[in-house]
Amino acid sequence: MPNDRPAPADTSCTPTSRADTARTPAAPADTLRTPTSPVDRAPGVVPDPDPLPGVAAVPAAITPSAPAASSAPTAPRGYRAVFAVAEFRAVFAAHLFSLLGVVVSELALTVLVYDLTGSPLLSALTFALGLLPYLIGGTLFAGVADRYPARRVLVVCDLLCAACVAVMLVPATPVAGLLALRCLVAAIAPVFTGTRMAALTDILGEGDLFVLGRSLLRIVSQSAMLIGFGAGGVLLAVLSPRGAIAVTVATFLASAALLRFGTRDRPARSGDGGGGTLLKESLSGARLILGDRRVRALMLLFWVPPMFVVAPEALAAPYADAIGLPSAALGLLLCSMAVGHIGAELFVGSALSPRNRSRIVLPVAAVGLLPLVVYAVRPGLPLAVAALALAGAGAAYVIGLDQWFVDAVPQELRGRAMTLLTAGLMTVQGLGMALAGLAAEFFPVHQVVAGSGILGTVCTLLLVAEVRRTAPGRMSDTEGRDRADRHVTSG
Repeated sequence: MPNDRPAPADTSCTPTSRADTARTPAAPADTLRTPTSPVDRAPGVVPDPDPLPGVAAVPAAITPSAPAASSAPTAPRGYRAVFAVAEFRAVFAAHLFSLLGVVVSELALTVLVYDLTGSPLLSALTFALGLLPYLIGGTLFAGVADRYPARRVLVVCDLLCAACVAVMLVPATPVAGLLALRCLVAAIAPVFTGTRMAALTDILGEGDLFVLGRSLLRIVSQSAMLIGFGAGGVLLAVLSPRGAIAVTVATFLASAALLRFGTRDRPARSGDGGGGTLLKESLSGARLILGDRRVRALMLLFWVPPMFVVAPEALAAPYADAIGLPSAALGLLLCSMAVGHIGAELFVGSALSPRNRSRIVLPVAAVGLLPLVVYAVRPGLPLAVAALALAGAGAAYVIGLDQWFVDAVPQELRGRAMTLLTAGLMTVQGLGMALAGLAAEFFPVHQVVAGSGILGTVCTLLLVAEVRRTAPGRMSDTEGRDRADRHVTSG
């Protein structure tokens, strides 16, 4: 489940929707959403003329018969249109390098700590430290994403990560120092990811190209878990742990170079880069974001299903042992969910229109965890793999949810919102793994996984109802005025 973007035109046009036209004094319920700043509109993209009731419209590719298409009848569509943007290609390549660097360094550092200490606890703690600092970094440093220009933030984050990894290579660095550096890299990660997510709206606009760009980066993230650990294993077979870590320094530097020379320099989102302390900006932004009922509901819909869906991954080893599977079968259990996620996301992103992707968000989210209930019958390998693949496919609802989220968050808060979203997502997954492990101390593993599917479905259904209630046009006038007041006072 999710772990943390046509060449841009020179015109200053922003794709519009009915939600945009409603932002007038006569519609107080939508006044929180300020008009977005000018972004480059992608060629061949226009608003959906018939948006879903209560849901912000999403841009859709125009048909060849439309007037605007006559000048470019062969313009690329879907994922190809995203790759046609030169800046996105640079972001995509940087994402590949950065992800490989993170995954390989995690694996190599775990081996290094174990070699130095012989302690399984400290070795496991190295992995845990990759999740725990997300909440701290994403909450305390979120203001960086809006306070400074995005390109500068991204490049500096990559350089800081490269410097941390370089210090790990020094033989005199103690184990405590290695773990501290691991924490620092993990604290930087949500700032980097949130800033990049927000920057995609500048590079690809706020419509369908943004949604597909985010989808591609998610697919790469899922694939990196499969490929990165394999590549790390190969490196460790021919290099020492420190030698493998040295390779990741180069990957972070390559990512920094691609972002520095492959993307445009744009001003900071909040025009008050020198006003107030960073901590104050970060915390006030978090309060404002989570204080908005619509944004909070959407963010929880990103967080809650992944919190429960990680249970079978966290308990894969004890489950395989409980039903007598060989060690090789463990790999199938661990990769099935990622394979299902990648396949479903590719299908939804390429085969469905923006309107249909929006239609499936709530239904797919509502049933996405139900395949885990199959564990109640203590399934064998084939049925368990199928259930995990289906549960992974349920994550495809986030493609449409991305569009709703970017529509709901004011432009000047977008960097902080994306950073908080990333930090919360990683944190709840870590919490979900810990809770699943704790429950497995008292109940059989298969019952814990099935229970996660049932409890997660109940929680998700409650969130689906809340998302429906907070849809544009369905909130009461009083709620709308409250949202507007919060936005005005935040300035």
